[in-house]
Amino acid sequence: MRAGFVQTKQVYGRKKDNIEQALELIKDIKADILVLPELFSTGYLFPSKKEAARYAESVPEGKTVRMFKSLAKKNKCSYVFGIVENKSGKTYNSAVYVTPKGKVNVYRKVHLFYKEPQIFAKGNIKFKPYPFYEYKIGVMICFDYIFPEACRALALQGADLICHPSNLVLDYCQKAMQTRSLENRIFTITANRVGSDSNAGETLKFTGKSQITDPEGNVLLRAGATKPVVRHREIDLKKASDKNPTEFNHLFGDRRTEFYKRLMK
Repeated sequence: MRAGFVQTKQVYGRKKDNIEQALELIKDIKADILVLPELFSTGYLFPSKKEAARYAESVPEGKTVRMFKSLAKKNKCSYVFGIVENKSGKTYNSAVYVTPKGKVNVYRKVHLFYKEPQIFAKGNIKFKPYPFYEYKIGVMICFDYIFPEACRALALQGADLICHPSNLVLDYCQKAMQTRSLENRIFTITANRVGSDSNAGETLKFTGKSQITDPEGNVLLRAGATKPVVRHREIDLKKASDKNPTEFNHLFGDRRTEFYKRLMK
């Protein structure tokens, strides 16, 4: 299975240019799945709900989703990408998963970061994996990573790979995702962006270093911190079915939930 990330350098508000940049990066890439950043088409630092709503589109009817559906069919590749979604009059920070067969799935960010609650509605879709050939993939967005329950919920439902569109500004996500892989024995793909957004006197700088990690917490691929890039490689998703860190232990079977289930409300 060939999997990869697309690390972009979007410019706030320049939706057409940002989409064209991403398309140029992936046009010659042969892969089974590619993950793009959170809000890849718009930039991140919206000054208001009204401004975010200007860039929102519906799923699956929106132009960007329709474009990726066509691309998925043409390239026989699945794509996961972050957009601003409009649903029933609310604006969400969402990720869309499209397949070569035209299937469209959407996840809405559960754990909103920093000033995002002032901009976006809280995600209302539970963590659940989606089919990916004979395997399952899960989707989460950026700050979801800091809550280990997010990855664990997906892994307990059989996810072999977590696709993680991101706009990271803190320094420790990449290391944390190695732990998320190890503690669940799954693969992860974090697709981050580079560059910065400035709005209303505030600037956020993004950390890049998109990566793929394996079930033992190893970094299989990592991008640099400053340049747009696409990187991909073969991964063996069958390895994610092995939940035995030793011959005598099972990662999920050994959990003693009676000692901590009261905390998991």
